[in-house]
Amino acid sequence: MIGRLSAIAGAVFMDAVRRRVVYVVVFFGAVLALAIPTLPAYGMGIVSGIYREVSLALTFAASMVLVLALAANRVPAEVERRTVYNVLSKPVRRLEYLAGTWMGVFAVMGGAVAGFTLIEQAVALTRYHDPMWRLWEGALAIWLESGVVGAFAISVSAVAGPVVVAVASLTMVFIGHARDSVVGTGGSAMARALYPSLDTFNVINPVAHGSGIDAVYAAGMMVAFVGWVGVLLLLGVVAFDRRDL
Repeated sequence: MIGRLSAIAGAVFMDAVRRRVVYVVVFFGAVLALAIPTLPAYGMGIVSGIYREVSLALTFAASMVLVLALAANRVPAEVERRTVYNVLSKPVRRLEYLAGTWMGVFAVMGGAVAGFTLIEQAVALTRYHDPMWRLWEGALAIWLESGVVGAFAISVSAVAGPVVVAVASLTMVFIGHARDSVVGTGGSAMARALYPSLDTFNVINPVAHGSGIDAVYAAGMMVAFVGWVGVLLLLGVVAFDRRDL
């Protein structure tokens, strides 16, 4: 099983890095990162904080664009090109196909988020003489959230086209970060606990203006990540199994 997952993930990874969309998003992300220091300075005491905040927001936005570009049309395109039949005709289960596809996309996202962060560190070192190592804490959270969104997109793409996948994924991200608006800060503990929130991955404020996140919080993010991805991929497999290919 490990070998089949690795083969599928590797094929998805190599196909993704050959696509120009990865380099286009990284290029424009680099251009915007270079432009961040031109924002109005409100005093040397908080300029670096503003830079970290805008950098993380930029990385998040770019990662959402990229993960949807990679995941939304992956399965529909393979069905249309009929290459999925070649894969599934071999001893490969649909669970392995979707999981391997997700692993490939997730690996590409790891490289892209790392690239964004290195560029932002280089700008920070040049402009503020500070490598801002805490940016990597935010990068980890963004990478994990992109993995959750990628799992959702791939699962929906098993039964729907890329436009529906993109709209559904963006809606999922919006709902996932709107718990306080929907449930309210004074809502019941059960309603807040059961709400499908992605706020665990939102660490922009502590990373930009605080002391960052600790190991316990990072472990909590990992647990949430594994739970989200596991449930979403299982739902995708259930839907994919019902599809007549």
